[in-house]
Amino acid sequence: MSDEVRELVSLASRVLGNAGHGDYIWGHASARDPHGRGVWMKASGLGLEEVTTSHVQLLGWDGAILEGSGKAHVEYPIHTEIMSARPDVGGVVHTHSPHAVALAAAGQELRPVSHAANFFVPPAVPRFTETAGLIITSELGKSVAETLGGASAVFLVNHGIVTVGPDLQTATIATILLESAAQQQLLTGQYGGMPSWSLPEESLAKRAHIYHEGALRQLWAYLVRQLDEAAVASEIS
Repeated sequence: MSDEVRELVSLASRVLGNAGHGDYIWGHASARDPHGRGVWMKASGLGLEEVTTSHVQLLGWDGAILEGSGKAHVEYPIHTEIMSARPDVGGVVHTHSPHAVALAAAGQELRPVSHAANFFVPPAVPRFTETAGLIITSELGKSVAETLGGASAVFLVNHGIVTVGPDLQTATIATILLESAAQQQLLTGQYGGMPSWSLPEESLAKRAHIYHEGALRQLWAYLVRQLDEAAVASEIS
């Protein structure tokens, strides 16, 4: 079972990197340990696109490295405290997605102007404003978890985003969709005029039609295939 979780964290990290969510060596994804010991994350000092199973660590709820080598990310409390507060969450992702960061810093709410935004809205994506610094204490991690509440994403204003899901596959997809939604909203605003977006009833209907469990499985498989295609292209070049 540990090998399967290591592979999932490694795969999700590379999917995020391939989708443009890397920020040099920062950003991380985690999966809940199936035995309740803590969370599985990549070691510090690596870009998302570099992660292999050998770089994945098991961190206890206090951040201690229980399995694996290297140094742990100092922002592990994002993951441990959210999973402690949310038994329904099996995966957490934190990245510095540029358009999502810009949207939150501009003080705008995410609007359902695109399919991607309907994954989140309604309700409004919550905004964590207690600090724009690193989330390196259990107290700050608990505050992030409290701000997240029952939502699937939270803006860390002037910092980044956090997304969650029942599993890491869904949390990873949520990260990619949130950045896409923010980018589409920026593009929409650049045209001027009077932007329109879906009413709550329509947004919820679109969410059910577009992002049902089967579609999410297919989307995950697509994202993994993109990794293989990127590897082949790299070998050819």
